[in-house]
Amino acid sequence: MGRLAEMQRKLLEQMMGPEAMGVSNANLHWSDEKVCRNFLCGTCPHTLFTNTKMDLGACPKSHTERLKTEFLAAREQNPTDPIFARFQAEYESNIFAFVDECDRRIRAAHRRLEKTPEENAKTTNLMREIAEIELAIQGGTEKIETLGEQGKVEESMREMAAIEALKSEKADKERELQQLTDTSGASGHQKLRVCDVCGAYLSVLDSDRRLADHFGGKMHLGYHELRNMLVKFKEEREKRKAAGQPVGAPMGPPGSGTPAPGGGPPGRGERDYRSSRDDYRERDRGYDRHSRYE
Repeated sequence: MGRLAEMQRKLLEQMMGPEAMGVSNANLHWSDEKVCRNFLCGTCPHTLFTNTKMDLGACPKSHTERLKTEFLAAREQNPTDPIFARFQAEYESNIFAFVDECDRRIRAAHRRLEKTPEENAKTTNLMREIAEIELAIQGGTEKIETLGEQGKVEESMREMAAIEALKSEKADKERELQQLTDTSGASGHQKLRVCDVCGAYLSVLDSDRRLADHFGGKMHLGYHELRNMLVKFKEEREKRKAAGQPVGAPMGPPGSGTPAPGGGPPGRGERDYRSSRDDYRERDRGYDRHSRYE
C-alpha cells in the first residue's frame, strides 16, 4: 500500500472508527501501547493540523471512541490509580513539546527578520485587529441586507451607523499600522511579521481578507488551542498545590475541580509523582512563557 493510501486509510479509521473500516479492535484495551494517549486524555495534535503545512499525517496509534469512553469511565471510577496520573503527565509533556517547538521556530523567524519580538507583536496585533474589524463589517453588511428585506428600516439604519463606526476604527488602525511600517525601513524583510501564535509569516501588505483567513485558519487555531491547553494544565496544577496534593496527583472526576479521595501515607503512585516533580517545576516556567500569547 502506498504512503498516501495508508495515510488516507488511517484518517478514515480515526474519523469512522476502526470497526467501521473492518479493523478488529475487540482485544485492544485502553492501556495498550497501540492506543493514542493524547486522544484518550484530550486532543491528539495529529488531528489539529490536517491539510496545513504543519500536517503531521495520520496518528500511528489508535483513536477509538469506545476505548476513550472506557478510559474516562475507569478514571472516574478509580481516580487515584497512578496510571491515570502517568497518562496525564505524558499528555501534558507531549502538548508542551509541540508548543515549545513552535516557539523555537518563532524565535528563529524573529532573528531572521532582525526585529525585536515587541515590535513584531505590536504589528501582528494591529493586523489581527484590522482583520477582526473587517469580518465584523462584512457580518454587519449581511445583516443590513437581511433587515432591508424584512422591511426593518430603523434597525437597518442603526446597523449602518455601527458599520460606519467600525470603518472609522479600521481606518485609524490602518494609519497606525502604516506609520509603524514606515519607521521600519524599506527592505522586503521588514514588510514581514511573524505570527506569535503559530509562527507563520504575515505581510503588512496582505489584504484584510487574507489576514482574516489566517487568523481563522486551521493551523493558527490549532496552535491557539494547544496554548490554551497549557494554561489549563497550569491552572489545574496550581489547584493541586493549593489542596496540598503532589503536583502529579490526579484530581477527582473530570470537571469536579477537587482532589481525588484517598489520603494516607505515600504509596507507589506518590513516589512516581515525586520523581518527576522537578520536570513539572520547569514546565510551569514554560507555561508562564507560553501564556503571554493569550
